[in-house]
This record gives sequence, structure tokens and C-alpha cells, in this order.
Amino acid sequence: MTSWRARSIEERNLLNPGFCSVLLWHSALGYASERKVALPIELSFLVLPFVLHRETRESLPRNIKSSLPTWLAEQPIVRTRISERASALRPFTREALVFGGSHGLLSLSAEGVHANAEMKKRVTAGLKPTSDEVRACAKHAEFLGRWLEKAGDSETVMALLGVRP
Repeated sequence: MTSWRARSIEERNLLNPGFCSVLLWHSALGYASERKVALPIELSFLVLPFVLHRETRESLPRNIKSSLPTWLAEQPIVRTRISERASALRPFTREALVFGGSHGLLSLSAEGVHANAEMKKRVTAGLKPTSDEVRACAKHAEFLGRWLEKAGDSETVMALLGVRP
């Protein structure tokens, strides 16, 4: 990773590990919302590519019952772009996982990424003074977690998106 001071202002604002770890926290929380299972580590690398890109984020289906293959058929460019973005954002996802883990927001285990539910009040309070777009990213990250949990096992999801672990 580039040292913090050497990063551009845009990179420091959009891709800072605190913000990215909050997005991962929301996604892990969404993934565990029904079956109480951890977000597989490999799927955590899809969160930033889906959520940070406005067009992709806004093109997500309205409910979790929409199938991933059907959505991909309706969004033909997304498959290519997600793979490219996942590769480009890999170091930022790693950094966010480490940051979130070291600050008690996330925990990593052999099962995957767990959201620390005790942090809910702090995360919610931290998001209140932010912009509508930041809150939309968090909301969509939680939806993405719920949707990916319904989409099938991580190998299937990754294959459908053309992403390699």
C-alpha cells in the first residue's frame, strides 16, 4: 500500500480504511441477518467494487429475491467491471479488514468475516452526520450482504461474476 501521506485526497477520502471497514461491517451484518453465518472472506472482496461505484450500486435489485444470474443478464457490463474493480480494490479491502479487525468492528475467523453487533450504535451515530451518498453506500452494503447470502455458495457467486479468489 502507498503511504497515507502519498495518497491523493480523493483516495484518502473514498478509500480510507475506516469508511471501507464500515461498508464491510454492514455487508457482514446483512449476510448474517437470517442464518447468522459469517460473510465468506472471498465475498468480502466484492463489497467495495459493488458499493463504491455509483452506477453499480444503484443498479442493484430492489429485493433479495432477485436472482444474481437474472440480474447479471440485465446488467451485462457489470460482470466485466466487477472483476476489474475487485482486482483494483483488493489492497483496500485487505487494509479495511485489518483496520476493522484491529478496531473491534470486524472479526475474522476460518468461517469468514463477522460484524461486531456491539458496534451498531457507534456505527449508526458515526453515519448520521455524513452525506446522503455515504449513508446510501452503507445501506447498499448491507443489502449486498443479504443478497449474496441468498445467491448461493461463494464459489458459485464468484464464478457468475467472473472473479477469482
